[in-house]
Amino acid sequence: MGKTMQRRLVRKLDLAKALARVEPFLSPKAHLEQYTITTRAAAELLYLAAYTYDDIVDKSVIDLGCGTGRLAIGSALLGAKETVGLDIDSVATKKAFFNAERLDVKDKIQWVTADLNAVRGYFDTVLQNPPFGVQKRKADRIFLKKALEMGNRVYSLHNSSRENYEFIKKRGRSKPRLLPVSPSPFLRDFIPKHGGEIKGVYTLLMEIPRMFKFHRKRRYKYPVDLYIIERLHDTRP
Repeated sequence: MGKTMQRRLVRKLDLAKALARVEPFLSPKAHLEQYTITTRAAAELLYLAAYTYDDIVDKSVIDLGCGTGRLAIGSALLGAKETVGLDIDSVATKKAFFNAERLDVKDKIQWVTADLNAVRGYFDTVLQNPPFGVQKRKADRIFLKKALEMGNRVYSLHNSSRENYEFIKKRGRSKPRLLPVSPSPFLRDFIPKHGGEIKGVYTLLMEIPRMFKFHRKRRYKYPVDLYIIERLHDTRP
């Protein structure tokens, strides 16, 4: 199925259908902010990385904080030369392996259970849906710094603003799902300080069900910003 899927996945819809088969967490951990990236968001990110920026096909790719593997599996399906999924939670990597097996790409992905700071290596592309720092302050910064150490191009999702949420609603469903926006003042300063240059920022709407006891609504909608970052200089140790 692997090579066949790679040739067939030329439409975003096909990619989304495949990613929908990746099962999310059954018992997510709040302190790790284990929110599985939605099928739609994953498809938008991967499609942009693969077909606009040429950062997936025949490239080495790592998914930092891979969770149950949606971004890593999507990269393998699209034809990445090498794919690694990393997570500190062994339950997550076991589930990711199961998902990769279901989609017939288990031999194309290496799953690693380890702390982020213990990892070394260099990749063409880093993908990540990091914790936003709600439960552990500055967790998103740790992921971003590590991504810039390990990759030439970084695709990173970050918490967005209420203004961007209103922007998405005004544009309506008939408009493109990835909408270009300006970077946040903090990340606009933080990223260059750690050797990166922002190549683009896009906002999109994420929707998740009630997952934790502190959630009060059945479903939540919130905007996230996708940052595309290029490393300007060698920060490898």
